[in-house]
This record gives sequence, C-alpha cells and structure tokens, in this order.
Amino acid sequence: MLQVPFIKENKETVIKQLAVRNIDATKMIEDVISLDEDRRQTQTLLDNGLAEANTLSKEIGDLYKSGKAAEANALKEKTTELKETTKNLTERLNDIVEALNNLLYKIPNVPHASVPKGSTEEDNEEIFREGDIPVLHSEALPHWELAKKYDIIDFELGNKITGAGFPVYKGKGARLQRALIAYFLDKNTEAGYTEYQLPLLVNEASGFGTGQLPDKEGQMYHVTEDNLYLIPTAEVPGTNIFRDVILNESELPIGITGYTPCFRREAGSYGAHVRGLNRLHQFDKVEILRVEHPSRSYQALDEMVAHVKTLLIDLKLPYRILRLCGADIGFTSALTYDFEVFSTAQDRWLEISSVSNFETFQANRLKLRFKNAEGKNELAHTLNGSSLALPRVLAGILENYQTKDGIVIPDVLVPYTGFKIID
Repeated sequence: MLQVPFIKENKETVIKQLAVRNIDATKMIEDVISLDEDRRQTQTLLDNGLAEANTLSKEIGDLYKSGKAAEANALKEKTTELKETTKNLTERLNDIVEALNNLLYKIPNVPHASVPKGSTEEDNEEIFREGDIPVLHSEALPHWELAKKYDIIDFELGNKITGAGFPVYKGKGARLQRALIAYFLDKNTEAGYTEYQLPLLVNEASGFGTGQLPDKEGQMYHVTEDNLYLIPTAEVPGTNIFRDVILNESELPIGITGYTPCFRREAGSYGAHVRGLNRLHQFDKVEILRVEHPSRSYQALDEMVAHVKTLLIDLKLPYRILRLCGADIGFTSALTYDFEVFSTAQDRWLEISSVSNFETFQANRLKLRFKNAEGKNELAHTLNGSSLALPRVLAGILENYQTKDGIVIPDVLVPYTGFKIID
C-alpha cells in the first residue's frame, strides 16, 4: 500500500508511473489527497473538542469545590453538547479513515523507473538468455505424453479424485518431484536463507498484508466457515512472519526459504497452453524471501536473480530472463524479473520463476518496520522469488532430457533421486 505522505509529495510522479501500468490514476490520487485533508481537519476538530471537554471537566470540579454548583451545572450542559459533537466527529473520522484505506488498497504499487510501458506480455523485455536448446529425436513427445508413457504422472486419476489441475505423481515421478524440492531447499540454505515450514492456510489479515486481498480474492480458495484462505504461494505466510514487527537495523537483511504446496483457482484459464503441468490448481514451489534495508534492496534483487540463475545452470536447462512491462507486472511489485525455461517439445517458453522487489508496498500494509541509526522507525523493503516453481521445471526436464531410451536425470539431481534414468 502506498503511503499517503509519499502520494502527496510525489503526486505527479505517482500518476505518471502508474500510467506505465496503463492506469489513469488521476482521480484516485486526487481522492486520496482530498480524503486525507478531510481526515486531518476532522482529527483537528476532534482533538480540539476533546481538549475543551477536559478543560471544562476540570473547571466543573473546581466550581463544585468552591460551592458554585449553579455555575458548574451550567457548564455540565455544555460538556453534554461537546460529548455529542465529539461522538459524531469520531464516527465521521472512522468513516473517512475506512474510505481512505479502501481506496489505498485499490491502488497498485508504483513501478520502478526501469519498468517498460506495455499493453500485453508481448511487451516484456528479454534481458538475458543462456543455455543451448537441445535437438530432440524425431519421436520426441510433450511432457504430458511422456508422463503417460512412463507412468510417472497421472492427470486422469487426479481429475477423478479432485478435478482438472490436480495431478497425481507416481513412482519415479514422485521421487523426482521430491528430489527437486530437496535440491532447491539445500541450495537456498547454502546461500544463507533460513528454512521455514509454513502454514498452508492464512487468515484475512495475512492476505491483506501481502496484497493478495482484495486484488486476487477471486483466485484464492476460500474456506468460508473459518474465513481462511489456501495459500497461493509461500510468500504469503512467509512474509507475514514479520507483520506488526519492529526490527533492529542490525537484524537486516533477513532471508528465509520454504517449500509449500500452492493453490490457485486460475479462473478463466483454458486452451492448449494449460495442458499437462503448464497450469495447475495445486502445485509445489520453493520460495525465497528477503527483508531488506531500503538502501540495498535493489542490490538484493540482483543477488536473488543471480541465485536463481545458478539453479537453472546446474540443471542445464535453457532459460531466459524478462523484465516485466507495466501491463504484466503484479499489483504489489515495483519491479519483477520473470525466468522462463524453454520447452523443446512444445517449442515455447514456460515461466518458472518471478523475482520481485515490493519496496515499502507490502511493509506499509504489514507495519513491518526497523529502527534506523537515528532511532526512528522506518519501513523495510520486502522481496520474494520462486526458487523454483516445480511443475514447469519438471516439464522442462522431462521434455529436454528425453531420449529414445528414456528420460535422463540431470546430474545434480541423481544423489537425490537415487536413479539416473526414467525408462
């Protein structure tokens, strides 16, 4: 959530940068400033009324002590009027604050200056590419056919048990999935991230804290009776560890990692591009999160990008990095880099990671602060990245490592799988 002082001090810049998202935010920003001015004026009237009431109460007490009951009773009538006035002002102030917060919740983060303007994902900028795209044999198959051929993932069984988008991993498929999770966690902890095992359901406050609510409410599975939400990513419970926390500057930076299943309704998704593992309602992902000092958060973002690179280099998968344009960047993000792995059998790029800097946007919602060198509380910066999302990584491995004799396991995963080939 944007800070009101920031909006007021940078009105034109905020409107200009939000236009990069193809949003005309002029009216919203003007309404924020108007509501805040109304809030300030109402708060002043309320404070003055309360101060006057306190003064009168003291005067009334003094008059009673002096035996001037008539004068005291006259003043009591005035305090009754003041109580009604301050009650009305309090109600008005609460209404204004609620309206202001509701409006602020609807305004996305201001994109970083490097974010390109664009209308669709086609306008994302490719900034890096690495790895050779393998030449497959003439009978190469897409991963959903490989899964069936080698009996390692059963999409029909998942459909029977739950519905489309909930695959069942079997045998070597399940072991390969587990190997990827363990490998990613090991690499993340070696890089200094502390491993956490996190809840898979969160409350409403957690959803608002990281920005999934109200923006993505329709994409989250909601347990209505308990008003809990199944997590769309470990980012939500992981970042909410720090909700309502004041850190010491010496504690920064903080890095955590965690593996969780993730749940997304993916409403409106259909077509050939969602076949197999390309888009699921339940999938596994290993996440990395950072809480950073504002002065070094973009250095931290670069470090996170470099770390994800190492995972893909070790897996020997061809990949590229995109800087997302204004139309494709997430609601809460100031700058996002997407990693995509090339699916040779499908002849297309598949997104496998997003690494983002949210600057103070989440921290403001979370009230995540640190005490700076001057002893003042300051909002921290939060960052997160997939490290990595498993379905499309697995799809890339199955398709790019297929041979006529079976699917070869990447060397770095063999110690985790215990086998070298799926045949």
